[in-house]
Amino acid sequence: MVTWEINDWLIKSTKKLTIKNELISHTLVFAITVLFVLTLAGIIYYLGIFEFKSLCQIQTDNPWLSFKTDMFRALGLASVFSVFNQFYLVYKDKSDLEMSLLELKKEITTSKYNSLKSQISPHFLFNSLNTLTSLMYEDRDLASDFVTRLASCYRYILDNREEDLVSLEKELQFLDSFIFMMKVRHNSAICINTKIHEEAKNVLIPTLSLQMLVENALKHNYYSKEQPITIDIRVKDNRLIVTNNIRKRTDSETSTKLGLVNIKKRYAFYTNKDVIIDEENMVFSVNMPLLDKDEINIKELTVA
Repeated sequence: MVTWEINDWLIKSTKKLTIKNELISHTLVFAITVLFVLTLAGIIYYLGIFEFKSLCQIQTDNPWLSFKTDMFRALGLASVFSVFNQFYLVYKDKSDLEMSLLELKKEITTSKYNSLKSQISPHFLFNSLNTLTSLMYEDRDLASDFVTRLASCYRYILDNREEDLVSLEKELQFLDSFIFMMKVRHNSAICINTKIHEEAKNVLIPTLSLQMLVENALKHNYYSKEQPITIDIRVKDNRLIVTNNIRKRTDSETSTKLGLVNIKKRYAFYTNKDVIIDEENMVFSVNMPLLDKDEINIKELTVA
């Protein structure tokens, strides 16, 4: 029982230390467990055989031989229990991880469906068609461009409805059409700046994540020609940073932040890097890691 409890405690302690090499971690736990148990057993056997042999009713012609035999027995038991316990906990952790991955996959599927569904909402289509109706009487050339961009947006959504990750370059191309439509609707009340070098465009991000962040900024903030909203999209240290100035609407609905939660869950499936959300000095920012294709393939292979 002492071996089992000590082994459990050491395994939990090494997890907190986040030792990357599992072999070193298990070897360390085994060595410390055996050393502790042998030390404790040595004290108990020595006292029982040499100091309190009459009280313990131990009859032996060769006390040192009995002591050595008992110590070898303690070594064997400590080793067997320690190894068995570690195998059991490794198997249990693996089972828990598999269950967590299954739950996460379900959440990703639900998140993907909800994300796509929200983008093809009747509200979005109604606003776009309403804008188009006005343009047909005011500027037919601009109306033609608007229809082309609207078709491009829906084509992108339909083509990538089964993909949870897309290249940053594809997402930016889609975002360009979306921004064009928003600027037609709101004129100079919106200012969106992108600063992304060419090398960063081949990395991956969750589908429609950029569009969701831009739409959230427009949905929850007041903006006008006199007080435009500024949205900056840039890459720094292999992370995508989206920021906007805050001027919260007084008449807007309370944010459920479901979109941000969905993005976090989708990232959690592919990487251990966090999505950082910050609101400071009247600036709201979302800092997301950029995913490398090779890194994704390795992680998926490891999980399988």
